[in-house]
Amino acid sequence: MNEVLPPTYKGPPPGSPEQVTAIIAELRRLYPDAKTSLNFSNPLELLVATLLSAQSTDVRVNIVTADLFKKYRRVEDYATVSQEELEKDIQSTGFYHNKAKNLRATAQRIITNYGGEVPRTMEDLVTLPGVARKTANVVLGNAFGIVEGIVVDTHVGRLARRFGWTTSEDPVKVEQDLMRIIPRKDWLDLSHMMIYHGRAICIARKPLCAQCPLVPLCPSAFLVS
Repeated sequence: MNEVLPPTYKGPPPGSPEQVTAIIAELRRLYPDAKTSLNFSNPLELLVATLLSAQSTDVRVNIVTADLFKKYRRVEDYATVSQEELEKDIQSTGFYHNKAKNLRATAQRIITNYGGEVPRTMEDLVTLPGVARKTANVVLGNAFGIVEGIVVDTHVGRLARRFGWTTSEDPVKVEQDLMRIIPRKDWLDLSHMMIYHGRAICIARKPLCAQCPLVPLCPSAFLVS
């Protein structure tokens, strides 16, 4: 949390129930239909799309998966394809060698350990190659409606620090800090709304504070260049 507040900030203490509740309410007003930007129709597709989204954009991933999901319809398809062929199919998402390697190994583990079905617990998901808490949270929340944590990507982390909800750069620590102050019922929606706001207004460089309705609640307003 921010211990020393700028003299220009007159809002409620960062991380206080008053500030947190007000920010969530305003984000809900701004982004009432916020949801994951990745296209998918089943848990396997969401798992694949999320793994491909690392160091890429959701727009690029959706372009790739439009054809990928027509070619690879079952977990067995990913488990048996050659490394070289899968690399070609996902190349434009970047880091395609490691991604293809992880996708194939993940598919093989799902078949061997989970009967060919994407697992539905955090403990099982994070045993899959390339899957950390962020990916597991995305799959659990959006494919299964199971909320065990908060998705922390670059947008969520950046906004959390600007709101004064954390000082950490470590996604795991950021998630822990957020889970302490955010009501559990808001965990899934909040990450989507923060991502929308981070893309539209609270961008990494030169955030558009003059356009932001959250200014009265943000201790970082007009202080980031």
